[in-house]
Amino acid sequence: MITRRRFLESAAVAATLAHMESRSMMALSQKAVAKDDVLQWVDPRIGTGGHGHCYPGASMPFGAVQLSPDTYNDGWDWSSGYHITDDSIMGFSHTHLSGTGVGDLLDFLVMPGTGKAKLVPGDRKNPEEGYRSRFTHSTEVTTPGYYSVMLDTYKIKAELTATERVGVHRYTFPKSDEAYLIVDLHHAHLTKRGTTVVSSEVELAGDTLQGGHVTNGWGNGRHAYFSMQFSKKPKKVEIFSDDQPVSGKKTEGVNLKAVLYFETKANETILVKTGISAVDTAGAAKNVAAEVKGFDFDGTRMMAAAAWRKQLGKVRASFIDDTHRTIFYTSLYHMSLGPVLFDDVDGRYRAMDNTVKTLPNGERNYTTFSLWDTFRGAHPAYTIIEPERVPQFVNTLIRMGEESPAGAPVWPLWGRETECMTGFHCSSVIAEAQKKGFNADYKRAYAMLQKGRADDVQGMTWHKEHGYIPADLEGESVSKHVEFCYDDWAMANIASRLGMTAERDERLKMSKGYLNNWDASMGFLRPKLSNGEWTTPFDPIEMRHWEKWWDYTESNAWQTTFTVQCDPGGMIKMIGGNAPFVTKLDALFNQPSTLPSYAPPDIAGMVGQYAHGNEPSHHIAYLYVYAGAPHKTQSRVRSLIDTMYKAEPDGMQGNEDVGQMSAWYFLSALGFYPVDPVSGIYVLGSPVTTGATLDMGKGRVLKIEVQRSNASDCYVKEFRLNGTAQDKAWFRHSDIAKGGTLTFVMSATPNESLGTDVKVIPPSQEI
Repeated sequence: MITRRRFLESAAVAATLAHMESRSMMALSQKAVAKDDVLQWVDPRIGTGGHGHCYPGASMPFGAVQLSPDTYNDGWDWSSGYHITDDSIMGFSHTHLSGTGVGDLLDFLVMPGTGKAKLVPGDRKNPEEGYRSRFTHSTEVTTPGYYSVMLDTYKIKAELTATERVGVHRYTFPKSDEAYLIVDLHHAHLTKRGTTVVSSEVELAGDTLQGGHVTNGWGNGRHAYFSMQFSKKPKKVEIFSDDQPVSGKKTEGVNLKAVLYFETKANETILVKTGISAVDTAGAAKNVAAEVKGFDFDGTRMMAAAAWRKQLGKVRASFIDDTHRTIFYTSLYHMSLGPVLFDDVDGRYRAMDNTVKTLPNGERNYTTFSLWDTFRGAHPAYTIIEPERVPQFVNTLIRMGEESPAGAPVWPLWGRETECMTGFHCSSVIAEAQKKGFNADYKRAYAMLQKGRADDVQGMTWHKEHGYIPADLEGESVSKHVEFCYDDWAMANIASRLGMTAERDERLKMSKGYLNNWDASMGFLRPKLSNGEWTTPFDPIEMRHWEKWWDYTESNAWQTTFTVQCDPGGMIKMIGGNAPFVTKLDALFNQPSTLPSYAPPDIAGMVGQYAHGNEPSHHIAYLYVYAGAPHKTQSRVRSLIDTMYKAEPDGMQGNEDVGQMSAWYFLSALGFYPVDPVSGIYVLGSPVTTGATLDMGKGRVLKIEVQRSNASDCYVKEFRLNGTAQDKAWFRHSDIAKGGTLTFVMSATPNESLGTDVKVIPPSQEI
C-alpha cells in the first residue's frame, strides 16, 4: 500500500509571494461583477502556495478538463504543476490534480511563442534556454472558469476557459513572422525515474491534430487522448520524435511534439480547442463537436461562469468578515473540482480493467476519488448540496469495484488503482448514501465490498482473524487496523439495511477490534507484535518503532488514539469515561508540537499534537460533544477556523486533497460537522456565518439562522432545530432531509448545560 509520504521530496518551498498581488488581480477581475455575484468571493489562488497543491486554471464544476498553467512538473509541491513562488511558465496542460499529495496528469501541454521554436521547456533558473516564458503574478487573472496571464518573454496574452470535456485557449500574439504553438505530448508529471510517458502517438488529420499517450506515473498504465482544432490554419506543421523532425502526418514514439507555425498581425488571436478522452481520439473529437461548436471564446467563458454561478449559488451565506466569506466560497469552489467526470459524450469510458465500456443511459462516470480524505467531510457535504451526483458517485464506485482486478476502490485515478492510503473508504461513502436515503443497488455494492476485502491486502487477514495487525508483519499496522474497523462499521450498516443480520453482527464485532491496540498502561493505541507483545521502545510522538516501516499512517499515537470514528462512545469508555476523556483530549491540544525529524511535511497545522493539515485529525475537535462538553468543541473549532485558513496563496495548513481541507471549513463555518459520516449524525460546532440558505434540490432548502451580538461570539447559547429548542448539540440528516431550519443563538460565554446530560450525548454505533 502506497502512502503519500513516500512521494515527498526532501526540499520544500519555504516562501510564498505577497498576498497583495493576489488580491489586486482579483479586484481587476471583478470590475464588472454584480454586487451579489458569488464569483467575486472565490480566489483560486488560495492553496497555490505552501503545501496546498492547488492549481489556478480553468475548469467546470466536477469537469473532466482542468486547463491550467504548469510552472514545474517535478517535486512534491508541484503535484498540481503550479506553485505561486515560480516566475516562469512551461505552458498550459489540460488535466490537473486538485491539492493531492502525489503528482500526476498534466496532459497535452500547449505553449505559444515567437521566434525560433525551441523543443525543450528549459530550466526555471534559465527559462530562455527553452520554450518557457517569464511572467509576473500581477498580470494573472483567475476566476472560476477563466484564467489569463501575460507571457512576458513573447509578449503574448494567454487566456483559458473550459467546458466539461474541452479546454479552450485564446492567444493574442504580437506581429510576427515566426509565431508558433508547440504541443508537447512528452510533458507529464515526473517521478524519480524521470518521465512517466511510455508511449505516444500523434497525427495531423486534416486540420485536426490528434493523438494520445500512456503514462506510468501514480496512475500506472493510464491512457489519455486528445483532439485539437485551431481557429487559424498554420502555414506549416512539424512533428518531432526525440526532438528530431520526422516525415509523415502520423508518428508513434515516446518523446513526441508538434510545432504549428503562423504569421501573425499585431493583436491577432489564435484559438485552440482541445477535447480530451481516456478512450480514444474519436471520443475526444466527439467531445469537441458536442461541447464547442465554433471558436467563440467569450461565449464559452460566459457559459463556464454561468455554470459556476449556479454551482456556488447553491449556498447563499453571509458573513461579518469578508475574509471568512472569501475562504468559504473558495472552499465550496475547491470542493466542486472533484471527483471529476470520466466519460465521453457518447457514454463510453475506460474501466478499471483497462477495457472500454459504455454506461447505461442516464449514468455518468467519475474518477479522482481521494477517499481516505474525502469520506470524512467532502462526501457528507455532497449529500446536502449534490443530491443528483451522490447516486452517480455511488454507482461509479460500485462499477469500479466490480471491474477492477484490485477490488473495492481505494484511490482510483483515470481508470487505474493507485493503491494509495489505507482502508477501503468507498464503504463509508456507500453506507452514508444508503443511510441518507439515496437510491442505488446496495446489495450489489455489498458484494463488491466483500470482493475488495477477500485478499490479504494491508494485513486484512490478521485484522479479520486475530483482531489486530502485527507491527512486525505489516507497515502502518495501527492506522490500517483502525481504518478497517471503520470500514467494518460501514459494512455492518449496509448489511443491516439489507436484512443480512449475521453479516451485520460479524462486522460489528470486527469494528470493535481497535480495542486490541489499546494499551491502558500507556493510554494510547499502540503497535502490537505477532506474538502479542507491545512494540518497544514506545513514545507517542514517534511514528515508528524501527527503521523497516512506520506503525502509523501520516500520524502518531497521539493523533491515532482519537481516530476511532466508528465508535466514539466506545473510545471514550476505553479511555476511562467522559471526564478522563476530556482531560486526555485537552492534553492532545496542549502538548508540545514536537514531531520526529522524519515526519512528513503534510503533518502540519499543529496545535499541540493535533494536526489540522492532515485529515485524520479533522473530526477530533468535535469529539468533546460525545463526552458531554460541547462548549469545548465550540471554542476549539472557532480557533481552528480563524488560525488554520487564510485568504492567501499559502492559506491552507496542508494539502487540499480534492476538497477535504475545504470541506472542513465549509461545514464548520455553517456550524456542524460529521464525526461519523455513516451514522448520519452532524455535531454542532461554532458557525462563523451570520446566516445561510442551502439548496438541497427538488425544492428543499436548509436554512441556517445565526444570532449573535458580537462577531467574536463563539459559544452556542441556544440551538433550535426546525423551530424547536434542543437540549442536545447534534442532529440527524433525517431531521433536514426534506429541508429545515437550524437556529444558533451565540454568546461570548459558554452554556455549560447544553448537550452535557448523558441522555443527550450523540449515540454511538447505532444502526
